[in-house]
Amino acid sequence: MTVCVTAQGAVRGRIGAAGVTSFLGVPYAAPPFGPRRFRAPAPPEPWPGIRDATAYGPTAPHAPYAPPYDALVPDEVVPGEDCLNLNIWTPAPEPGAGLPVMVWLHGGAFSNGAGSVSAYDGSTFARDGVVCVTLNYRLGADGFLRLPGVPDNRGLLDQVAALNWIRANIASFGGDPDQVTVFGESAGAMSIGLLLSTGRARGLFRRAILQSGACHHFLRPASAALIAARLAAKLGIEPTPGSFAAVPLTDLLTAQAELRAEAGARPDPALWGEAALNMMPFEPVASDPVLPGPDCGVDLLIGSNQEEYRFFLVPTQRLEAVGESRLRAGTAAYGLDPDRALPLYRAARPGATPGELLAAVATDWFYRIPAIRLAESVPGSYLYEFAWRSPRFGARLGACHTLELGFVFDRLQDPWYTPLVGDHPPQALADAMHQAWISFAKTGDPGWPPYDPATRTTRVFAADPALRDDPREAERRLWEGVR
Repeated sequence: MTVCVTAQGAVRGRIGAAGVTSFLGVPYAAPPFGPRRFRAPAPPEPWPGIRDATAYGPTAPHAPYAPPYDALVPDEVVPGEDCLNLNIWTPAPEPGAGLPVMVWLHGGAFSNGAGSVSAYDGSTFARDGVVCVTLNYRLGADGFLRLPGVPDNRGLLDQVAALNWIRANIASFGGDPDQVTVFGESAGAMSIGLLLSTGRARGLFRRAILQSGACHHFLRPASAALIAARLAAKLGIEPTPGSFAAVPLTDLLTAQAELRAEAGARPDPALWGEAALNMMPFEPVASDPVLPGPDCGVDLLIGSNQEEYRFFLVPTQRLEAVGESRLRAGTAAYGLDPDRALPLYRAARPGATPGELLAAVATDWFYRIPAIRLAESVPGSYLYEFAWRSPRFGARLGACHTLELGFVFDRLQDPWYTPLVGDHPPQALADAMHQAWISFAKTGDPGWPPYDPATRTTRVFAADPALRDDPREAERRLWEGVR
């Protein structure tokens, strides 16, 4: 056992394999319940003596994923009110070690996920000389529903509170508070994009890695009001903080899950605003955030997976249900002219079905193009694409959403990842990707040239990793001028 001291009190961790010490379930903010419900995060209360930090703490309240995603995506529900907590893995739990720090923000469409699943165990980063931190933040209505008289984006405020806690305390665990890299996937990466564009966390991290998410997905206030009104109507209440706080938590979580299902089944912009396309009714609210620009002061590594959207079509058997009319309507909804765009997408994918073509268009709209635009806005950024294809679901999943996580964390043997990566994923690819992330956190250089609009050099992580200039240029050009 090892003891470290924080501003709130001492914590006792556990020494594990390779000399890595973990401190789990450490509060970075007070429980967001009672009079603190729907409020900005408050500092954690000090504790007497030495707090045991050898077990994960409660997770932010959320409903489990619906099938089939409950078996495919890392998630965990642990009840309890003290859910604003974080976990630390360090190879040198003592002040003065000055190690780089990596802080993980999990995904889950702003409605699911936790920092405590074994898939996000940070010991592999600590093994390689980095202090790794994972954390929980408020989700769903508690984190992101827009309500009168309380702050918007409480889940983002939680992330900022955690980063402030890390800056104040991480030196006790061997970390350098001036060498912090935030990294996240999906909603976690979108959170980082909004933190960059608003400057809300300026000075709290030096580098950022955004996996499958950037700055382009949010709700404008009018859309957020629509969603709050629909959720309130479903519960038979007024859309006020007091009314939502009076609803039993299990009823609120059930209603949230039903609302998400309704948005997916009936994606009408008149009902859902921006959420009609991205099907995330709980997400950050912003009037119109702008890309951060060259003066953001943060080094960026950004990327996406080559076939992200297959994750949402293949396991649900919706890929085969897409016909030509649905393909054309979806392409137009994303802002492209189907008569101009679809011949180009077809030419690059001979024999592709309408569902496979829709997945390619949606992947670009949702993930690849936002990543490119962010890289263009911050000179010196690095761009990657993950292209290794999963053998699961008859190899139809492809290089889908979330597939890169086991490689980034170098945890391919964790049971959480097996349903997606299969039984024999390439360890050499995990070695390359994990080391690139560590190199970037330590030096700001992942090991390939920065993205330059003249060459558009992109590191492609596949069975045979390679550098490519401007992959799928013709398709990229289709999106010029499309928001």
